[in-house]
Amino acid sequence: MFSESYERRLLQQCSPLSKKQSVLVRPEPMDRFIPCRLENNWQTSFQAIRRGSENQPAKKARNDGGGNDGSGGGRDHLAYGCLLRNELLGAEIEELRGPPANCDNNKASLGSSQSASAAMTTAYSPSVYKFRAPVHKTEENIDPFPYSLSPVSAKSQKLLRSPQKMIRKIPRLPFKVLDAPELQDDFYLNLVDWSAENVLSVGLGSCVYLWSACTSQVTRLCDLSSEGNAVTSVAWSVSGHLVAVGTQKGHISVWDVAVNKEVTKLQGHIARVGALAWNGDILSSGSRDRHIRQRDTRTPPVQSSRVLQGHRQEVCGLKWSPDGQSLASGGNDNKLFVWSMHSTSPVQTYSAHVAAVKAIAWSPHQHGLLASGGGTADRCIRFWNTLTSQPMQCVDTGSQVCNLAWSKHSSELVSTHGYSQNQILVWKYPSLTQVAKLTGHSYRVLYLALSPDGEAIVTGAGDETLRFWNVFSKTTSHKENKSVLNLYTALR
Repeated sequence: MFSESYERRLLQQCSPLSKKQSVLVRPEPMDRFIPCRLENNWQTSFQAIRRGSENQPAKKARNDGGGNDGSGGGRDHLAYGCLLRNELLGAEIEELRGPPANCDNNKASLGSSQSASAAMTTAYSPSVYKFRAPVHKTEENIDPFPYSLSPVSAKSQKLLRSPQKMIRKIPRLPFKVLDAPELQDDFYLNLVDWSAENVLSVGLGSCVYLWSACTSQVTRLCDLSSEGNAVTSVAWSVSGHLVAVGTQKGHISVWDVAVNKEVTKLQGHIARVGALAWNGDILSSGSRDRHIRQRDTRTPPVQSSRVLQGHRQEVCGLKWSPDGQSLASGGNDNKLFVWSMHSTSPVQTYSAHVAAVKAIAWSPHQHGLLASGGGTADRCIRFWNTLTSQPMQCVDTGSQVCNLAWSKHSSELVSTHGYSQNQILVWKYPSLTQVAKLTGHSYRVLYLALSPDGEAIVTGAGDETLRFWNVFSKTTSHKENKSVLNLYTALR
């Protein structure tokens, strides 16, 4: 016979109605304790196993859902599940293809509102793993490691030896924020640029300031207030020793930052210069007077410049191709032009955008690939094959596209946006899936520059702040395949 206290505890544990009803049903006499497991969720219990620190509460681990907890617990759980399927069901899973589906970069794989059973269903999706169909040939069924001391099969050993793919994490917060008083909220200006020498140039009102990313030292390069002028654009040369400053009155000053001296002053435009682009020693400038001028900074400033006419409204975007042979320009007339070094007329014209084209970026990985973004009425990022003059892909971002920049190391690009999201988006090309969405600016993100190492970006907005983000990794991408049709690759 049981004691009364032991019998009371036994009834509370065994009765499935103990949590819902106050009436207990007396079980049949038994000679051993058998715990009731009818209401246990084994998948939930498996997900609740503590990972990482021993002091981490189990509840927190359960809310993580096997996601990014810093120790790779989500992948370990999936590998363990595949190992069980191999040993018990003969699934012959050989390789983990990647992290579980629906995995966000800085969030858990599954939120607390999703059930653990859904997580396990996703984990065993056939698209995640590489399966091999059972082979019935006698020679294929021979164990390749007959003297192995491992308790698991050869397939499971291969699964455990498969390389682990690091989960991409993009921080949702900027790693540095700088105040930028008088940073203009004007879509047609380009007031931020990052040099190859790791120095940031910023146009604030009538002054240009330089901020060294190595020493965090700030210096004032020039002040145009005595001329009654204002800065409308800045651009570093490829070497990083010269910086061009476009002004409201239309002239351009080129400064040598090593000696803090103006080396040349270029005239010609009769309205503000909002876009600048360097190609070696050649400086291209786009103005509100609708003209593009090209000058060689090594020649005297009195020498006439090369004028490109085609836009019917202000030129607000200029970018040279990586090979230095093509210049892309965008204007407030919704047109995107591609110019050649050997012609004063555009060789290609694209009219698909229905708003101003300021955001322009040439791909450093695929020859002739050009990306462009439209303004508030357009909101699209479009991709063009300039070798064949054909449109390629298009994605509607839902807000004004202000800037575009490609990663130097992978086939990804970042876009900054204005009305009405004021966000920063990281895209994977050519799938055009969003890798990350970053928010923080309270005004339109009108300015963007890429760091010389290709890992970080700086963004500026009318909220008078500069924010630094880590968005790209140094994972090398496949190099561009050299085409025999590109004559410039054969020149030495």
